[in-house]
Amino acid sequence: MNQQPHLAILVGGGPAPGINSVIASATIRAILEGVEVIGIRDGFEWIMKGETAHVTPLTSDEVSRIHYRGGSHIGISRANPTKDPKHLENAIESLLRLKVSRLITIGGDDTAYSAMRLEETAAGRLQIVHVPKTIDNDLDLPAYVDTFGFQTARHYGVEIVKNLMVDAKTTSRWYFVIAMGRTAGHLALGIGKAAGATLTLIREEFQTRQIRLETIVDTLVCAIVKRLSEGRRDGVAVIAEGLVLGLDPEVLGGTSKIERDAHGNVRLAEIDIGDLLKTAVRARLSELGIDMTIASKDIGYELRCADPIPFDLEYTRDLGYCATKYLLSGGNAAMISMQAGNFVPVPFRDLIDPVTGRAKIRMVDVSSTRYAIARRYMIRLRRDDFEEPLRLSRIAETAGMSVDAFRKEFEYLIDSELPPIVFRVDV
Repeated sequence: MNQQPHLAILVGGGPAPGINSVIASATIRAILEGVEVIGIRDGFEWIMKGETAHVTPLTSDEVSRIHYRGGSHIGISRANPTKDPKHLENAIESLLRLKVSRLITIGGDDTAYSAMRLEETAAGRLQIVHVPKTIDNDLDLPAYVDTFGFQTARHYGVEIVKNLMVDAKTTSRWYFVIAMGRTAGHLALGIGKAAGATLTLIREEFQTRQIRLETIVDTLVCAIVKRLSEGRRDGVAVIAEGLVLGLDPEVLGGTSKIERDAHGNVRLAEIDIGDLLKTAVRARLSELGIDMTIASKDIGYELRCADPIPFDLEYTRDLGYCATKYLLSGGNAAMISMQAGNFVPVPFRDLIDPVTGRAKIRMVDVSSTRYAIARRYMIRLRRDDFEEPLRLSRIAETAGMSVDAFRKEFEYLIDSELPPIVFRVDV
């Protein structure tokens, strides 16, 4: 009977393609080195209550083929042990009773924060490493390093949007596609740019902390009007759900009606931003004498448990291997990352935002060339629309307005337009 302390694996947050691949590779590596592995079921849900019955032994035979599939072999939850010091101590004591000395957590920013607090509270009783997982792609890693699951979610999101674009053109309608992304707009932008959607709206493009609903509505209305002026009655707008967080809560029915999860995050799935925008945009178009069919479509749950594409399969096998190898080599208190093909542990202390005291969030860099190119291919009002008299006249006429009235009503939308892309070549 193996008397070595066990290694445990726990998954928190929401699902992301590739979780099972991390579990499998981490488990197999540990077993090859003579260490038994157990899966902690349903994240922190049970161990933070001091319960140790919700675990499952993980063997090589059991996990050898789970890497192909989406979901989580050991379940998942958003339970938050950091809200109560007793819950943190319960989680530690539960793991110690299970003879666990090493823990791998898999999750996003909330789970990373829980892992940091757990390791801090354990004070040497446990070694803990975190594997970053989120389709939001918003953990604080170098710009060129994706979190696992993002590329798979984008892949399937693009397939959905491609089909909606064909349907939109066939039926002469618009789709507002709401993509997941609680704070950052990486997924929405990645889907919209790759699919060639008509336009994409993300939280980061708005310069003010609070976003006016009217600004979002006018942006969408003017994209529809501009498209109409070019003879097209169809389009697809990809919209990051995180836009909701910038709106006045009263627009959403008041603060008391906004649901939050165990980590204090707004439950964005409970807010139908697609319907809100569809209703507001149709009303604004009606004021302009334009009748347009608009349908809203949320995509997110369809992406989170998809089978991982080869990119994420390989990536997560590397992450799982490195997580176990690092722990068994004496490593602790770090987030596991692969950067330029090499293992790089990121110390927990470097993940904390000194302002919020929480894990840092990586936003879309709207000053980057990547984002600037995305904007250049969107159909939306631009500065040159107001500088070309014939074009402006055509757009204003489509809106049933005079040029002066259209300019007065909508020219403010170009205030946040990016400067032209200029490539300087040294000869």
